[in-house]
This record gives sequence, structure tokens and C-alpha cells, in this order.
Amino acid sequence: QVQLVESGGGLVQAGGSLRLSCAVSGRIFSSATMGWFRQAPGKEREFVAAISWISSTAYADSVKGRFTISRDNAKNTMYLQMNSLKPEDTAVYYCAAAPPGRQGVKVYEYNFWGQGTQVTVSS
Repeated sequence: QVQLVESGGGLVQAGGSLRLSCAVSGRIFSSATMGWFRQAPGKEREFVAAISWISSTAYADSVKGRFTISRDNAKNTMYLQMNSLKPEDTAVYYCAAAPPGRQGVKVYEYNFWGQGTQVTVSS
């Protein structure tokens, strides 16, 4: 059974930093494409970043240069380092796992999701 558990969310002032973690149980992590998405109230879930099993990465334009996605296959854990946070980054952040070979920028590519962690950036 596959489970994804996010942690590291919280309240931070604009310009601050947070590091999200996604711990994955089940025998999929090492080959999966992993991704971060976010959903603000009243908005659709949107792509933030993705990382393949060989650690090639993709980012949404809105977070390029501020966020960094990484993974530690030995720990079955993915991370999202978020710097220079803005109020518009406020959302529930979800981690997700997709089969290998997926580009990982679309919600429909993913078949396993975490429960989400709240990130709130105050101005």
C-alpha cells in the first residue's frame, strides 16, 4: 500500500522560507516521478514542481528561482525548499507520485496523493 505524508507547512512572513517534506511508503519511490502541487481557496490545483527518478526537474514559472525540488531515494523522501515566499504562495501543498517516464506537470499524470500541508504567507 502506498502512502504519502507531507510535513513542514506553516505560517511565515513574506520573504521567508519553508522546507516541505514528503515521506513515501511503499515500493514505488525510487522509480516514480514525484511532484508538488498546490491549491488555494476557490482555485484549481496547480503544478509547482516535479522531479524524475534520475532527478531531472521542472518548475512552474511562478516559482522558478525561488523553489527547489529534491529527492533522497535512500530515505524515500522528497523535499521542496521554498525561499522568498510571497502571499500568493499561500495554499495547501500536496505531494504526489506518478509512474516512471511521466513529465509530471499535469494533475492527471499522478495516481497517488498526500493529504496536503497548509502554507500561509503573511504580508
